Amino acid sequence: MTTDQPTWEQERAALLGRKISELGLTIRGSRVERLANRLYAELDAKGVSFHPPVYLSDQWGCPDGTPLIGVPFYLVDPRLERIEAEMSAAVEDDYESMRFMRHECGHAMNYAFRLYDRPDWRGVFGPFSRPYRERYRADPFSRDYVRHILGWYAQKHPDEDFAETFAVWLTPDYDWRRDYAGWPALGKLEYVDRVMHEVAELKPTPPAPEEDDLPVEAMRYTVAEHYASTDDRLPISDERQFDTDLRRIFVSAGDSPDGESAQWFIRRHFREIVSRVSYWTGESPSVVRSFVDYLAHRAGTLELRVGGLEAPALVELTAFGTAVVMNHRYHHTLRRPARSTRPEPSPI
Repeated sequence: MTTDQPTWEQERAALLGRKISELGLTIRGSRVERLANRLYAELDAKGVSFHPPVYLSDQWGCPDGTPLIGVPFYLVDPRLERIEAEMSAAVEDDYESMRFMRHECGHAMNYAFRLYDRPDWRGVFGPFSRPYRERYRADPFSRDYVRHILGWYAQKHPDEDFAETFAVWLTPDYDWRRDYAGWPALGKLEYVDRVMHEVAELKPTPPAPEEDDLPVEAMRYTVAEHYASTDDRLPISDERQFDTDLRRIFVSAGDSPDGESAQWFIRRHFREIVSRVSYWTGESPSVVRSFVDYLAHRAGTLELRVGGLEAPALVELTAFGTAVVMNHRYHHTLRRPARSTRPEPSPI
């Protein structure tokens, strides 16, 4: 006798319709618990006694001024990870998650010991009171900053500069003195090394996350609403906007009647394109995903084909997408969802 098992489509629909606060999500026994314990072991290896508490939230982050580490809720449930992968093209593996963990730990250390109030901290990283902007102009040739996550993220704000520098300092078995030798950024790493030795034995008592910090208990909206609220898009008012560019990357059906459809080529490499463009631009996967969706749809409307080797077409398409998104970051401001209550200035 067999029982009917729900299909993934049915299970997915049921999950999307449920409120996140009612899913019973917990860190205990999950991958997040293992990653948090790994972070604490890294701190112990550096002689740092303070272990910032980890809680589940809507995204990676550290509440402004509060030494807590927020971790995306989907990382404690494989089904939610699968939905995240479908929505955002990828889910953080352990390697990437630890990079985020170390970064957010840097914010937590900054807040726990109020390092940003120290004159020497301001002398190294700049004023903490500097305006925090989601879009910022980065200099990829600068050697004043470390490189750790996303595209030149340390250049965003002094708080992010410290968090990135701390993350590099904390990374196990990493010879940062060698890799940053001759760079002004080395002075920042040496500062972090000195100041963390000063506070190594201190153990502040952080508060529990509050409603405004958006723990899962406060996420009284559905999984579907969570993704809808982050569905930012590029402001493409005319669907023909990038037809010329697509025709340069691909060819017409008449020129390559047996070539693969450009639309399905983009769909086949969808996750790879989105993840690469998002990484190099620092733009959210939801924005990039909507743009790649548009390109695939438009390539189908134009009946374009892959004219030659697959690899060059993929490289050119990814480079084109990166250029468009990066230029948008410099010259425009995307609409922001009204729902989010995340404090600034310290998402990842």
